Amino acid sequence: MKRAELLERYRALPMPSTADEHWRFTDLGGFDPDAFVPNGHGPVSDTGTGPVRTMLDLETAGMAAVTEHGLEIQRAPAGVTFAPLSGDHARLYELVGHEEKFAAHNAAMWQHGLLVHIPRGVIVEQPLYVRVTNSLPNESLFWRLLVIAEPESRFTVIEEYASSSPELNSYSNAAVEIFVEQAAKVEYVSIQNLSRDTWHFASHRARVARDAELDWVAGGFGSKMGKVRIENDLAGPGATSRVTGAYFADGRQHLDYDTFQEHIAPSTTSDFAFKGALRDRATVVWRGMIKVEKDAQRTNAYQENRNLLLSDKAHADSIPGLEIEANDVRCTHGATIGQVDREQLFYLMARGLPRGEAERLIVRGFFSDVLDRIELQPVREALGEALEARIPQA
Repeated sequence: MKRAELLERYRALPMPSTADEHWRFTDLGGFDPDAFVPNGHGPVSDTGTGPVRTMLDLETAGMAAVTEHGLEIQRAPAGVTFAPLSGDHARLYELVGHEEKFAAHNAAMWQHGLLVHIPRGVIVEQPLYVRVTNSLPNESLFWRLLVIAEPESRFTVIEEYASSSPELNSYSNAAVEIFVEQAAKVEYVSIQNLSRDTWHFASHRARVARDAELDWVAGGFGSKMGKVRIENDLAGPGATSRVTGAYFADGRQHLDYDTFQEHIAPSTTSDFAFKGALRDRATVVWRGMIKVEKDAQRTNAYQENRNLLLSDKAHADSIPGLEIEANDVRCTHGATIGQVDREQLFYLMARGLPRGEAERLIVRGFFSDVLDRIELQPVREALGEALEARIPQA
């Protein structure tokens, strides 16, 4: 479809409302995506621009930076494709199309995209990193990432969403498509630390082929409200997907995660673990579905979501689900929502620790098993530090 047709499709689709099951706990009232000027086309302004705080400090094989004004490839490794994404790429829209309102908006409006294509058998030792920055007030940034891992390749892709100012009012819309071909291994890290006045919507979807492996890490710390979709298609026998997530919301933040693990082929494995902490009046929604198709015998699937409430005004909704059409499977799920253990807090404070430090230790313990799942040490340390930093010192 041409851009004009995609734009018409976006306009024809209704804005999601709380009457829609997947949006039942996320009210977009008062949000108008068309009120934001797209892709740096607004008037020139210095407001909101400045040095961007990054959560990660690591050696990289490739580096790119994206703002409303464009994509800058700062370093690219030899022998692989780490380059601007063409709008006519053959695999574009194959996984994230234009059936949903915000995916359609992305398809119609994106201008700045990155293609990561690793040839057969190539191993990239250091990560490929892209920082996506909303830098202009009252503007929108539409971003697209396409990752293709040819058979037996191995590499890490990291994307970090940030804002140039903690008060920046903006709209972020992202779409990510990941193809992990036979016997390849991809580690994909996506960390969102946008300003508290940014609306953030993202659709991430991966397809994992025979004997391939995807290790996915998601971190959520910023934004005002929106929805992040995470979908894994276990499409080939022996395919494995592991998703590890950590988030922290405070103030009046509202985070919404909608996850889907689809087992299409036999002898596939998925392992999904998300943990989050909430303070003040923050709210979080997690909806997770495992679907096992009738031919996906010998599936092994697990998902869990655990939430730690650090105030009596914080609220979390955790909605796990199973849809199983095969009869030789092992599928389990778990979900918990609980307040800080008062006995633990009393024990630590009775030994001279201030409340903030006591809560910080409890948070560290709560997230420890999730952080231990992250292979890349700089990412593991950065997420741990970000989680602890959200606890007030006093």
